[in-house]
Amino acid sequence: MGSFTAGIFMGIAVIVLLMAGMPIAFALGLVAIAAILLFLDPAQFELFANFTYQSLDNFSLLAIPLFVLMGAIFANSRAGTGLFNAAQKWLGRLPGGLAISSVAASALFAALCGSSAATAAAIGKVAIPEMQKRNFPNAIATGAIVAGGTLGILIPPSVTLILYGIATEQSIGQLFMGGIIPGIILTIMFCVWIYIATVMERKGVFKFGSGDAIPEVTSYSWKSRMQAFLQVLPFVALLVAILGALYGGFATPGEAAAVGAIFALIMVLVTYRSMTWKKFMNILLESTKESTMILLIIAFSAVIGTVMSFLSIPQDLANLIASLEMSKWWILLFINLFLLILGCFLLPVAIILMTAPILYPIITTLGFDPIWFGIIMSINMEMGLITPPVGLNLFVVKGIAPKVPTSDILKGSIPYIVVIAVAIVIFSIFPNIVTWLPYKLLG
Repeated sequence: MGSFTAGIFMGIAVIVLLMAGMPIAFALGLVAIAAILLFLDPAQFELFANFTYQSLDNFSLLAIPLFVLMGAIFANSRAGTGLFNAAQKWLGRLPGGLAISSVAASALFAALCGSSAATAAAIGKVAIPEMQKRNFPNAIATGAIVAGGTLGILIPPSVTLILYGIATEQSIGQLFMGGIIPGIILTIMFCVWIYIATVMERKGVFKFGSGDAIPEVTSYSWKSRMQAFLQVLPFVALLVAILGALYGGFATPGEAAAVGAIFALIMVLVTYRSMTWKKFMNILLESTKESTMILLIIAFSAVIGTVMSFLSIPQDLANLIASLEMSKWWILLFINLFLLILGCFLLPVAIILMTAPILYPIITTLGFDPIWFGIIMSINMEMGLITPPVGLNLFVVKGIAPKVPTSDILKGSIPYIVVIAVAIVIFSIFPNIVTWLPYKLLG
């Protein structure tokens, strides 16, 4: 059996198992076992345990549960409330200021927790009720939270970027640096769209669901603004310290994550004084469950990737694509469409681990920078968090605001898919936006 035939068989088998409701990790593991028995020497089946162990025998993986723990600590505190209140006092006077404040607060919270769902939940629980009190259109209010939450997988520290770095053997520090400027630009693009949507709503150009966006008349003194800023300054300082230690070469990702988790707990205890022993144990349990899920997917995706490598599937696919008389930009377009389709059904963690080892030789053969592609891939995954039927952030926001019609949530979220697509085009035309900072500072 040829490599492409075997690859198609394995891909179809994974899709069938996932559609049947099997957990992602177990679907990958079962297909890997079947592939070893069918396409390799059955005597090599004993290698399955070795592959599984070796895939997790990586010190860099320690950063994942520790960053997950840090994110869970912040998500279960009132840090989201503090960030939103600070952003509101500085940006609330703008048209759509509360929605813009939500995106700004989401960007800051994303930098603290690295989780899309946690960001949407933490900021949404505070921001959506505030916007509803001011009669904001449901679509603008919920769309801002759905989009703002996606920044959690792009702005460092990002679990998605860590996994891409491990899967493709790229520098996690460079990937983190590469996500900073695109994350800031995407945040600004989200805010610009909110401004435009609010102006359109007020002028009656377009109706965004029920409610009318009214001008924000609340005025805050500079003293109040500075007090709000000082309240969130410790969290910003923690973020700068973590990234500074990582980029400066003073700590590995795992060490930086460990220090970040410890100081996050201390800051939450000192600042909010709301942490109880029961809540802390729930945080540990929540972090353990999420980390275990991610590590199981890592283990079995590495096994299935190793089997594919033995069958020369990635290598043959890369050679085939490289031999096509087609522009590399068309190939990149097809890759992004393929990832977008996967994002409609799978979580970013699974997509990265399943596709990055296969796409890596393709994009390097075409001459694309792997650090740049890692950022493009993460931005593409942001669209998957918005697109139905398995748009994770859509479900998170629906859970926060159950009375808001799903049609309003979709109406407010879909424009951000276009914004993200425009961002991918911009970063593709000007790749130095992504690569300048990591190569300037880290070489």
